[in-house]
Amino acid sequence: MRKLVVTLIMAAFCIAANAQQQQTVPAQPQETMTADDFTIVKDEVIDGVRYVTATPSAKVCSNQIDIQIQDGIILSVVYTRGCNGNAKGIGALIKGMSVEEAIRRLDGITCGKRPTSCPDQLARVLKSLK
Repeated sequence: MRKLVVTLIMAAFCIAANAQQQQTVPAQPQETMTADDFTIVKDEVIDGVRYVTATPSAKVCSNQIDIQIQDGIILSVVYTRGCNGNAKGIGALIKGMSVEEAIRRLDGITCGKRPTSCPDQLARVLKSLK
């Protein structure tokens, strides 16, 4: 019962965040958008740590993903906006995980009727870094 309540609360936050974002993001033609629509804003290596900032597809709640990787291991993932608890949970769960394992686990996850999700966008960004 507790898991159901937590899940419902998290879903409500996601819906609210998405509704807020839909009000501020200009509409984009659906025929030109794909789930792959993300942009790498920054990709640099400093002292052996790769710092990547990506802007995910407009089809997801988050509007930025910051990733730190060292020797193929994810040190940190931070989402900006979106479902706050879910985003923090994703970051905590994959901290210390290999890039390949994160891709394997997150690739293809959808959010409701959308063809992608915040975790899926992370997997797509990680795949593009190889």
